[in-house]
Amino acid sequence: MATTTAPAAGVAPGLPRSAGRVTFAGALRSEFTKIRSVRSTYWTLLAMFVVVVGFGALASAGAAHGQHGPYFDPTRQSLAGLYIGQLIIGVLGVLVISSEYSTGMIRTTLTTNPHRGVMIAAKGVVFTVVALVTSLVTSFAAFFLGQALMSADRISTTIGSPNVLRAVIGGALFLTACGVLAFGLGLLIRHSAGGIGAMVGLLFVVTILVNFLPQSWQDNVDKWVPALAGGQLWMTIQEPPGNPPMYGPWTSFAVLCGYAAVAVAAAVVLFRERDA
Repeated sequence: MATTTAPAAGVAPGLPRSAGRVTFAGALRSEFTKIRSVRSTYWTLLAMFVVVVGFGALASAGAAHGQHGPYFDPTRQSLAGLYIGQLIIGVLGVLVISSEYSTGMIRTTLTTNPHRGVMIAAKGVVFTVVALVTSLVTSFAAFFLGQALMSADRISTTIGSPNVLRAVIGGALFLTACGVLAFGLGLLIRHSAGGIGAMVGLLFVVTILVNFLPQSWQDNVDKWVPALAGGQLWMTIQEPPGNPPMYGPWTSFAVLCGYAAVAVAAAVVLFRERDA
């Protein structure tokens, strides 16, 4: 006589048992699979590369046929596209998390991996690594192309010159920090349009609006504006006298990282408390 085995309590018939404890390594593999399986990831990173390198090339070609003062910074000139690139990587940072809410995939993710801290940490690490690697390639490509275009006018520099390597790597760190800040805003707001709007406002609009302040105010405010502070890391020459005084490169970059850390920390706290 055939016998049947009753399913264990709490286990639905026909469903496989859990494979075991969720590990951080497993969560990393899962998040990497998700980020590389979405075509928008490739298109966004490609757009960032083209825009940063392209704008840097235009700025460098223009400088090669223009006038340059004693405070001309050839490294910064070739990295001019970073001003636009910060917005593109920011869009990806928001979409990495907000798209899961817009499609409802976040509920499936949390069902598979109910450990919210592990899941969001893995997603953040994967995005940060992808952003950093792509930003390094982009920053170095923009620098070398820009210097090649300016070499005819003998205003170029080399990667071995003082502060240049720090500035080129700093450009990649700047883009990565902007992406992490946007990631935090996306997790905090949980809506693509809202997160992108907040990111553009914080990184771009505030940078423009601060120019309308009285000069005495700008001297104190500029050093705390995230994009302006972070931008000090990819400069090799100090600002001309009369410009608002800024902190040093690494201190200024720490200001940008502080914004990113606050956004991510606040978002994680709410993420652990709110329903999906």
